[in-house]
Amino acid sequence: MANVVRAALVQATWTGDTESMVAKHEEHARAAARQGAKVIGFQEVFNAPYFCQVQEPEHYRWAEPVPDGPTVRRMRELARETGMVIVVPVFEVEQSGFYYNTAAVIDADGSYLGKYRKHHIPQVRGFWEKYYFKPGNLGWPVFDTAVGKVGVYICYDRHFPEGWRQLGLNGAQLVYNPSATHRGLSSYLWRLEQPAAAVANEYFVAAINRVGQEIYGDNDFYGTSYFVDPRGQVVGDTASDTKEELLIRDLDFDVIEEVRQQWAFYRDRRPDAYEGLVQP
Repeated sequence: MANVVRAALVQATWTGDTESMVAKHEEHARAAARQGAKVIGFQEVFNAPYFCQVQEPEHYRWAEPVPDGPTVRRMRELARETGMVIVVPVFEVEQSGFYYNTAAVIDADGSYLGKYRKHHIPQVRGFWEKYYFKPGNLGWPVFDTAVGKVGVYICYDRHFPEGWRQLGLNGAQLVYNPSATHRGLSSYLWRLEQPAAAVANEYFVAAINRVGQEIYGDNDFYGTSYFVDPRGQVVGDTASDTKEELLIRDLDFDVIEEVRQQWAFYRDRRPDAYEGLVQP
């Protein structure tokens, strides 16, 4: 019998406030659960606008502790209610002056499994993230969830192959990549990089992008979220490039082992020859 996991993701438009944004995602999660989904992931800093289009101290107000802040506590209750694994990207404050772009991972029984902190922090027009976030310092954890081994890689991270590979070496079967990327900047890379990462590392990737324009800048987030399999093939259609959407797909995890036997990329790695990759 195939080892099929029904997985979901949400690409959402900004509602105008955190309460309604979180409530909207709760309803998407409940709808996914009614359709049999067992895991769901949300977009980068899902409960806030993409405030990094500007550099203003007022936006530190979006930050909260992880896991003890209100959003993660609420998502733990949602996981218990729906029986789903949930990937929850938020703006984290650890202590005064220590802020991170973070995703909490919650198991299907509501238990908090841990968090990933975004490693690679951009500082270019429309993406002024170094103003807000410190680089991640928790490595590339892979979480043993009710649906299998789940990892996270956040937005700008996707341009760096090293983290994708470390997630694979750590056992990932499914990697969620919550993002906020806009039309014209790198849209052609959006359809290239995650399938390439899925092939190179032989696991499934859930690529999530925001959709629409928001209040703090001109970025036009183009959605087109998708799931891609270890052969680099998009599973079903991509989501809309203009509208909010809940995407649900069946992922056959048995394909991971099939591909790893067929292509044997992990067998043929040469870590003994890669020392130069980590030289500054």
